Amino acid sequence: MATVLKQTPVPHYVSSKCNGDVQERDQVTKLVAQVSEKDGKVLHPDLLNPRLLEAQYAVRGELCLRAEELKKTKEIIYTNVGNPQALGAKPLTFVRQVIALCAAPFLLDDPNTPLLFPADAIERAKKIIASFGTGGVGGYTDSRGNPMIREEVADFIQARDGHRPSTEHIYLTDGASAGVRNVLQSIIRNEADAVLVPIPQYPLYSASIALYGGKLLPYELDEASGWGLDLDALTRTVAAARAEGYSVRALVFINPGNPTGQCLPGEEVARLVEWCAQQRVVLLSDEVYQELVYRKDRPFTSAHKALMESKYAQTAELISFHSVSKGTSGECGLRGGYHVFSNIHPDTVAQFYKLSSIGLCPNTIGQVVVSTLCNPPQPGEPSYELFAKERADELASLSRRAALVSGAFNSLPNMSVVPTEAAMYAFPQVHMPPGALAAAEAAGKKPDVFYCLAMLEEAGICTIPGSGFGQAAGSQHFRTTFLPREEVMEGFVQKFKAFHINFMEKFGPKKKQ
Repeated sequence: MATVLKQTPVPHYVSSKCNGDVQERDQVTKLVAQVSEKDGKVLHPDLLNPRLLEAQYAVRGELCLRAEELKKTKEIIYTNVGNPQALGAKPLTFVRQVIALCAAPFLLDDPNTPLLFPADAIERAKKIIASFGTGGVGGYTDSRGNPMIREEVADFIQARDGHRPSTEHIYLTDGASAGVRNVLQSIIRNEADAVLVPIPQYPLYSASIALYGGKLLPYELDEASGWGLDLDALTRTVAAARAEGYSVRALVFINPGNPTGQCLPGEEVARLVEWCAQQRVVLLSDEVYQELVYRKDRPFTSAHKALMESKYAQTAELISFHSVSKGTSGECGLRGGYHVFSNIHPDTVAQFYKLSSIGLCPNTIGQVVVSTLCNPPQPGEPSYELFAKERADELASLSRRAALVSGAFNSLPNMSVVPTEAAMYAFPQVHMPPGALAAAEAAGKKPDVFYCLAMLEEAGICTIPGSGFGQAAGSQHFRTTFLPREEVMEGFVQKFKAFHINFMEKFGPKKKQ
């Protein structure tokens, strides 16, 4: 169909800028008409916000779409998305009991309820419902979230870090992602504003920065040192960007790491906090995997704790994020989370309140989940033993799966991986033979995409190419979760090994006869 241009009235801003020049006005009006409609559609893709078109989100990209087609005819093992319950994880009983009672408060008046629900779940539900006011979970809350639940978050942080933030600086959100987007939208003023983002990174950051019109300033994590930080290289990156006229506003820090699966030692977190303070950049600390740490000798250290125990405790600017989606609860679909402001100007916090108010409030069921996880059952309470067992069992299983996958990858030729010590991902490097690189080029695909597509077609395993997260030049990676149940992951390992060996034999050097 040919492009059809619709004539539109002359906008006021056209008339005012043309100063009565009819010819100039007509020319501008034609330009306005040309971009108002295309092929009979106002919302033609060519007429959308170009920043939206630029944004990429590899987690749900080409591989995911192809997997959806293939699953009609073959079994697919999905290891592409960190979506625990969709891959077999069970929700924590106490969490769902409290949600059920909050969502159906009439159950609290049913004489049979004490036979079905433990006393502490009933009391917690009553307390939460009362804190929401007359409408319960069906009404709007403060745009920052329920005040009582924000108090529980503050208590949780104090127990974890030994330092308590003000509840005025705690904002509940629809998962951590909503908070990240609000913060980036507020930080980025124009294309000269740069945000430092680790490579590899979670595509939420690259996509959001593109959407808001900022500059992504990559800093590479050091794979050889277990995906560690190189602060000297970071300093050079910032100096070069500022020399080019960029305003370096913030640094994104993902710990434990996605997609890398590392947990940074506490002393390195402390050094990063000090570096950000000295460089005058805001630290954005993504800590949604903090519960999932498998090395007892390297516990999670929050950026908030490191800040409060540094000489910059009253000055360095920090915003930290957490979520109910990525721990043993795995409540991705219920969209609960929070972020905390540290040393942010009070008038700036007020602007964030305004931004949150535009969205009215975070969803109330997500807020309930935050309450149950920040204030879980305590020893001696009826639900404690089951809650503790469910969490411990899932954490132990994840640890075994992490070891299974890391060991399998490191046992194969032309492949290596930094062993996963936290979170729910592995990010192995595939050392592609020249024949595979040539075949990928002939197919018009990036080498890592070519490899992952072959894995999907031949082994029925859906992963994400490393190029979707960023990777060192010339290297080829992919990200996989180990969230499917243990028996499924054992099958994953066998299928993957067979595929990888066959791939390398197919594209590697041919043996002499």
